[in-house]
Amino acid sequence: MTGVLAPLRGAAMAPRTGGGPALVAVAHGSRDPRSAATMAAVVADVAAARPDLTVRLAFLDLNAPSVEQVTDDLAAQGHTSAIVVPLLLGNAFHARVDLPALLGEATRRNPRLRLTQADVLGADPRLLAALADQVTHAVNGRPVASGSRSADIASPHIGTLPGSPGAMVRTFGSAGPSPELGIAVAAVGSRNAAANRRTAAVARRLAASTGLRTEICFATVDPGIAVAIDRLRARGAEHIVVAPWFLAPGLLTDRLRTAAPDLVHAAVIGAHSALTEVIWARYDSTIAAELELSA
Repeated sequence: MTGVLAPLRGAAMAPRTGGGPALVAVAHGSRDPRSAATMAAVVADVAAARPDLTVRLAFLDLNAPSVEQVTDDLAAQGHTSAIVVPLLLGNAFHARVDLPALLGEATRRNPRLRLTQADVLGADPRLLAALADQVTHAVNGRPVASGSRSADIASPHIGTLPGSPGAMVRTFGSAGPSPELGIAVAAVGSRNAAANRRTAAVARRLAASTGLRTEICFATVDPGIAVAIDRLRARGAEHIVVAPWFLAPGLLTDRLRTAAPDLVHAAVIGAHSALTEVIWARYDSTIAAELELSA
């Protein structure tokens, strides 16, 4: 694995000995430095939420520190257990094959360090609400409080759609959503058709929670963004917002912007408070499952 050390804040790097296992948050990694910087900010927020526990960021590839480096360092510091949370939205090859293999190798090198892999983040309702927050911001042109978790979905919002001068669009109104607005939910995509079907459910669930027209599209496989745009326009959408189902910006989100430069693109989920909650929820549920098995 190659790469440079991600610009972590001190809170995420400082070794601590708390009352529970360490948390190792494993991100995908990217050649785009914005991605590593965003994930560093995310994990710094995670660490700040529970300062009594050791929290570390690792990358599967392309960035440092690697999973091997972090697990070896934890073992050297005397840690005996760690919960490994994949910062992945899909349960595909990286979560099912790559990461388990890396953790198996780490355990063989450090037999006194018990490593337990948590579930992926997935389409957690809190992350769907964060995605809706970003769409609200993109449409209305003003930030949504990161702690709101889209409490504003059910309340009226009148705003100017960026990129469409003077076009007033009601996004989430008490009288119902604007019949003119459509959302293209854009995800990475996978060679695994079942994984893509699970991701497509994100668009359907966003539609159910907001009342807006949605279509799924992928950055690496079909259907691409052009197909989603055509489908939304065929359904009557005059204004389309691209909602990236990504944790961090990078080459693929740039590819989406290049493919649809005339559309409004919402921000990625990023260091949203909902993401912090979900990461700790995966940590806690993994510990609870271990306790249940040992009872």
